[in-house]
Amino acid sequence: MLHINMKPFLSVVIPVYNEVMRLENIAHVREYLKRQDFSSELIIVDDGSGEQTKKALKTLQQAYHFRLVGYKDNRGKGYAIKQGMNSATGEFRLFTDLDLSTPIEEFNKFLPLLDKKTIVVGSRKMKGANVIVHQSFLRENMGKVFTFLSQTILRLSISDFTCGFKCFSEEAAKKIFSRMSIERWGFDSEILFLGQKYGFSIREVPVVWENEPNTRVKFPRDAIISFSELLQIRWNSLKGKYSA
Repeated sequence: MLHINMKPFLSVVIPVYNEVMRLENIAHVREYLKRQDFSSELIIVDDGSGEQTKKALKTLQQAYHFRLVGYKDNRGKGYAIKQGMNSATGEFRLFTDLDLSTPIEEFNKFLPLLDKKTIVVGSRKMKGANVIVHQSFLRENMGKVFTFLSQTILRLSISDFTCGFKCFSEEAAKKIFSRMSIERWGFDSEILFLGQKYGFSIREVPVVWENEPNTRVKFPRDAIISFSELLQIRWNSLKGKYSA
């Protein structure tokens, strides 16, 4: 008998790094996907976590039947998402954070906008967004500075670069994530820059968002790194590194 492997409509990619207390959210995402009319796959990327997280993921994998991508050393969120996106098989590919700061149910707002030439991204800053719990004064204002610098250096008219809720068509994902090079904080700006460069339209959607206080962001170190990565993106472009 001939078996035809149909690609899922949606791939959901979630990076994980030493987040044992949040792993229960995998069940919530899986239950959401099971309720939908479309087919899906869930991909968890273990970004070099310790043994406790690795063991917990193996146990959960048996219960919730997700695909587990992993490697030994911690490489950063950007690298983790790149691995997940490059291993995904869906017609559309969403990445989101394990803390579900943007609820997975917000994907319903993306559905009417999905097509092969459009990248759909969540925004906490445009009209209609609902920020339930704000970041600290310092983080919010550093975020505004990073947005301004990204808009200026990369010439992108995006209101929110770093909301971790973004969806790409298969075509866009293959083209962008095979070429991205930033492994840590500046990767969001790089993938949106590449999306525009390769002719995809970028649609922002206001989303519900709640700050997770247990962040790994450290100031001023990460702010300096992020700024240097924006310059690296521009330099890469000038050197022709992103040529199609």
